[in-house]
Amino acid sequence: MSVQDLHKLSVDACQERLMELLEEQFRLRMQHATGQLAHTTRLRTVRRDIARVRTVLTQKSKVKQ
Repeated sequence: MSVQDLHKLSVDACQERLMELLEEQFRLRMQHATGQLAHTTRLRTVRRDIARVRTVLTQKSKVKQ
């Protein structure tokens, strides 16, 4: 998901997306630990998506203040 798309979402939608990404990251970590993960690059992209969402949430919270 791009930063422009995240800026268009509401705060609640961004938080929901963050929870989805955190759950996906957990599942991917478990697959990696058990040796079942086929696409290891997905871990990296999910981590970066989480960082993007958190950055946008921080920016939106600073704008409201």
